[in-house]
Amino acid sequence: MLKAGIVGLPNVGKSTLFNALVANAKAQAANFPFCTIEPNIGTVSVPDERLGELAKLSSSKESIPTRIEFVDIAGLVKGASQGEGLGNKFLSNIREVDAIVHVVRCFEDDDVIHVSGSVDPIRDIEIINLELGLSDISQIEKRRERLKKQVRINKEAKLEDEALEKLYSALHQGLAARSVELADEEILLIKPLGLLTRKPVIYAINLSEDDLSSGNSFSLKVTDLANLECAKTVMVSAQVESELIDLGDIERQDYLDGLGVKEGGLKSLIKASYNLLGLRTYFTTGEKESRAWTIKAGMTAPQAAGVIHTDFERGFIRAQSIGYKKLLEAGSLGEAKNRGWVRSEGKEYVVEEGDVMEFLFNV
Repeated sequence: MLKAGIVGLPNVGKSTLFNALVANAKAQAANFPFCTIEPNIGTVSVPDERLGELAKLSSSKESIPTRIEFVDIAGLVKGASQGEGLGNKFLSNIREVDAIVHVVRCFEDDDVIHVSGSVDPIRDIEIINLELGLSDISQIEKRRERLKKQVRINKEAKLEDEALEKLYSALHQGLAARSVELADEEILLIKPLGLLTRKPVIYAINLSEDDLSSGNSFSLKVTDLANLECAKTVMVSAQVESELIDLGDIERQDYLDGLGVKEGGLKSLIKASYNLLGLRTYFTTGEKESRAWTIKAGMTAPQAAGVIHTDFERGFIRAQSIGYKKLLEAGSLGEAKNRGWVRSEGKEYVVEEGDVMEFLFNV
């Protein structure tokens, strides 16, 4: 299961957000720095209205959504890359995730301590990004030192060192490693380093209830910065989300309507995290169950089948496939087949978002 790590300075709302994401999570949300020391981990369902529609169409006994794992990582502080706070431990936790959800405080509240004494989201972002960048520089320096003897005699080592030089130069200019374009072979070579600034980022703009629908001057600055970095943003109120947990569907929607927002920020955040990781969804459906499956963009039909079971990929013969909307239009899989809408796809077929599939294979 792919992981998204929730990071930020202490007291920006990370653990409150995590608790709302995973209602049964036990992350402690208290008003002091380093409240979260060990990373808390929870899995959440990816909201997808299509799954419910397929379950109705097939009269499925069960519907099983796809899931994503969130990791609540303790608050970083200035100097974390040099071991300040519990920096080194925290940075190693971030290194293990696939994407970063960077929670940024964009609300004023005299009752909630800010480690820097005032609310300034751009300063906060720069502190985190600097520490991540310094950590990456240190990683690259150590790796290049180990490569020194190999570079002269090993072509692969030379290629890796050249890729690291590009990254090193960008980081010293204050840029993120993800801003550097690398060839596929270079990406594979540097992947084991787990560079922090190479990971895709979503800025979770944490707002007060009053500012959730339209944002404020703080959130505008974060959005402008994210646009420059080609990063994603999601507006969320951790406090509002924590209050929504105990409400029923109708009460929840009434609450959100009263705030002037269409859906909870967490729903948007989960969807954005899923898309940020380059993930796609296909479905299987029948009387027993309707299920959403996660694949990476560009996967072929045999690879998608392998997500269900490796035997499906090894013995793949062909796939029966139809788009979700087309299946709903037909009203049933049987009717879709009668109309000739169900396609027979071979090994080269690249699975599309929302495909409903059935695989034929030899054991």
